[in-house]
Amino acid sequence: MRATMMYEAGDVRIENIPDANLRDSTDALIRITRACICGSDLWPYRLKQADGRGQNMGHEAIGVVEAVGKDVRTVKVGDVVVMPFAYSDGSCEFCHEGLQTACTHGGFFGNSEVGGAQAEALRIPHADGTLYALPVGEDDALMPSLLTLSDVMGTGHHAAVVARVGRGKKAAVIGDGAVGLCAVIAARRLGAEQIIILGRHPDRIELAKRFGATDVVSERGEEAIARVRELTGGFGVHSVLECVGTDQAMATSMGLARAGGAIGRVGVPHYDAIPQAQPMFYRNVLVGGGPAPVRAYIDELLPDVLEGRIEPGRVFDRTVDLDGVPEGYRAMDARESIKVMVKP
Repeated sequence: MRATMMYEAGDVRIENIPDANLRDSTDALIRITRACICGSDLWPYRLKQADGRGQNMGHEAIGVVEAVGKDVRTVKVGDVVVMPFAYSDGSCEFCHEGLQTACTHGGFFGNSEVGGAQAEALRIPHADGTLYALPVGEDDALMPSLLTLSDVMGTGHHAAVVARVGRGKKAAVIGDGAVGLCAVIAARRLGAEQIIILGRHPDRIELAKRFGATDVVSERGEEAIARVRELTGGFGVHSVLECVGTDQAMATSMGLARAGGAIGRVGVPHYDAIPQAQPMFYRNVLVGGGPAPVRAYIDELLPDVLEGRIEPGRVFDRTVDLDGVPEGYRAMDARESIKVMVKP
């Protein structure tokens, strides 16, 4: 079968690899019908060192079940399913607590151990706890929005939940990528009365406004902090949704949060220590977050997608086939595209 492999920074190839097959009785095999390139995929695209081995890429997908192991009970051949970016058994203590990304038998897609979703097919470990059957056909018009439930919409929602977004509160979203834009949707959905997007790309800012952003701040650093405080009566926001992962973004988050506020960080951190630890302590600012347990959020978010109340699929502005994946990486890295969908 054909799949995406990354060998070093900037070196993305579509290659023939061994076909995906069932290995364990709890596995399912899916034919990938939609996948995508994630902002987090750009980190290895920029930084990966050559080691002589290719890395299987892709961790977001919708597919059709082609085969199941003898112990799989919740999905069957022919089901259209969404595949969260992490696999989980659905039965451990953390899965029962709704934190599937900490599953004791789980892990993440997009590596040599379990394979990647930017491919024609993929083996899904622990299919019962991982896959979520959708009540639609494989070519339903809602596919773009349904695909976001595998990662970016659930991740934006996680940022909002951790940041304690609620009715009547003020929120700021740092980052105008797909996760940040979905975080705007999440903040509006949870009732924030003011949603400030920090970004500077006109096409993304326009989409953020359509999603519910009330204010735009294009400055950075101290200037951004001053502008947000000006927009919030001098106090800052109740909730900061940090969707970038750099130390600068985290330092800005600390400056935006009002006393007693909360920061939900879902950008993969590229720093060793959280900046501004002393102000965080003395101003009682809560900081939390991590890999979003998107599998736990599908029940809540799916009805809003099916009934058209939210349209996160609008973050996709380019579609490619497998042969177009390398160009999709280039376009996202160059900020020519917000998020690229892949139709193998």
